[in-house]
Amino acid sequence: MMKRTTRLMSRALLSAAVLGCIATAGWSQRLIWLGTLPSSNWSWASDVSSDGQVVVGYSSVAGQWRAFRWTASGGMQNLGTLGGSMARAEGVSADGSVVVGWSATAAGQECTYRWTAGMGMQNLGTLGGIRSGALDVSADGSVLVGTVTYSDSPQQTRAFRWTTAGSMQLFGTLGGSMSAAVVVSADGLVVGGFAVDASGGSRPTLWTADGRMQVLSTLGGNHGVVHGLSADASVVVGYATNAANQWRAFRWTAGRGMQALGTLGGNQSYAFSVSADGSVVVGMADNAAGQWRAVRWTSSGSMEDLNVTYASLLSSGSRLERANAISPNGRYIVGIGSNAAAGGRTEAFLLEVCTSHNGDVDNNGCVDDADLLAVLFAFGTRGKNLGRVDVNCNEVVDDADLLIVLFNFESGC
Repeated sequence: MMKRTTRLMSRALLSAAVLGCIATAGWSQRLIWLGTLPSSNWSWASDVSSDGQVVVGYSSVAGQWRAFRWTASGGMQNLGTLGGSMARAEGVSADGSVVVGWSATAAGQECTYRWTAGMGMQNLGTLGGIRSGALDVSADGSVLVGTVTYSDSPQQTRAFRWTTAGSMQLFGTLGGSMSAAVVVSADGLVVGGFAVDASGGSRPTLWTADGRMQVLSTLGGNHGVVHGLSADASVVVGYATNAANQWRAFRWTAGRGMQALGTLGGNQSYAFSVSADGSVVVGMADNAAGQWRAVRWTSSGSMEDLNVTYASLLSSGSRLERANAISPNGRYIVGIGSNAAAGGRTEAFLLEVCTSHNGDVDNNGCVDDADLLAVLFAFGTRGKNLGRVDVNCNEVVDDADLLIVLFNFESGC
């Protein structure tokens, strides 16, 4: 009886707040084209910090790759190289302070680096091979993962996990010549990528810091890659081939196994990144016309074309072609697209996509006491990285968020 009375009272109060919620909803959706480095004609965004204020990637300067770190306050910064002609930024820590990737040296070696504002590019070397490169970093910036190449003929590569504490681990194969680490969990304890078997097939693979190896299935074909992990690594995303040898985006959990995420009407799709809670996946897919489009999939829906969902943010002729990473809270997506305002050049983008919801803060399908308490405990906080407690996406947890929870109390329960 008390819950019903509370809910009825809240409906009246919510009505008064609706206009305010609508008025601020526009703040939650923005598209920013990040530009390029000077003398460059394209750029690529690889990763984004938790609060969306830092994006890393690379841009072409006189035909040579240069790593960049973009900030909302300072724009695009050239991170330089290790003395050679090439560098790429592949991953960034949660707070945006640590950047990892690979760079060429003056001697022409490709080496792993770890960048901070205080130290600049720290050369970690080839890590025992002829070249190496980091592809991802843990949330606190202390664990790097990537690939070490030992030989090109015959090709021999191994996935690695390196820590600032001085630990270096190499992960094996399934009888083939290659393994590669593509992504690491937020705590740095689980690594995802692929391992090659004796037949030459690449299998989506997980490794743990204590040396365990878990091989996932494919979607009926011979190849697959793990490309994204939820914060606790319970949700795994990537892409694998089906029986027709077509690449398909997948989402895997221990309980459900491999789930194909569909396409946009074309033949292929790829999943590259997933939110911390595993509910939102981003990547790219081709449509029925064979055009590549940036996509998003949510646990409550199907694959969607970001060009359609956020058409109002795109100028005529512009398009979003590939979504490479999503922030832990699911609010920021980075990738590449075609910027019509810049002559149609390929350019990195940052898309802010906070989506208001019905008050189900913990995203378990039921609006209940846990959601109400989450909003109450966060009441009065402000910022861009509030997560689902900012129910209406206006960058402050206030009366409007509380009223939405109360209005929908017991929905889905």
